[in-house]
Amino acid sequence: MSTAISLSAWFDTPQGQYVMLREQAFFASSVTDIFGFNAVQLGLPQHDLLRDSRIPLHIRAGKEAGVQLWLEAEELPFETGSIDLVLLPHILEFSEHPHQILREVERVLRPEGSVIISGFNPLSMWGIRRILVKSLAKKRGVPWCGKFISYPRMKDWLALLGFEVEAGRFTCFAPPFASSTLLKRSQLLETAGAHWWSVIGGVYFLQAKKRVPGMRLIKPNWNGRLVRKLLPVSAKLNKEASSEASTTTQWNGRTQKNE
Repeated sequence: MSTAISLSAWFDTPQGQYVMLREQAFFASSVTDIFGFNAVQLGLPQHDLLRDSRIPLHIRAGKEAGVQLWLEAEELPFETGSIDLVLLPHILEFSEHPHQILREVERVLRPEGSVIISGFNPLSMWGIRRILVKSLAKKRGVPWCGKFISYPRMKDWLALLGFEVEAGRFTCFAPPFASSTLLKRSQLLETAGAHWWSVIGGVYFLQAKKRVPGMRLIKPNWNGRLVRKLLPVSAKLNKEASSEASTTTQWNGRTQKNE
């Protein structure tokens, strides 16, 4: 998968490092509160995005050098309902079959399992850069050769598969400068963008949970004070019921004896 290898190499450039620094922060904060037994990261094996996860088994899988498990993302070799968490860092926009990957992710996730997706936002300065590169007939390298998928469309795809989006966020508000110096000088744009025009960030994240009809657990909202008041009454009623049952048994015994 030459595109994926090129993408991994791109993340070593100043542009890529600028993006990856923010992606690592988001994934770290998101995976910490997700529990289970098995977690899978599809793509970018050079970056351990599951390192802060409390799930005991982590697998970095894909078709790149450095993966722990070599596989096709369109045909995951996992049992149905066996995975608790799947990370998809930019894999969908560089795949010919993104819908099939999502269907496979839905299949292998257990009910209430989570998927976290990162993608380039076409409605941003990064998306404009991609269009300009294409219109000027320049040689399109990574990530501009990818098929950027918009945030609303990704949410629609997830909804069709029965996922419920729990969190979303945008980042990378600086223009896609190639120079690390210019990117550092754009920190003001980064701060202002997060507050004033968050939806035009160059990269977005989506965290969704697999919902299965009839499988969602609803816990009772107990009123502690009411429970403490009712417990003595309940005990008294049980004692009286037990006493009445004993009297009835004795009476029935006498009746049967007299008869």
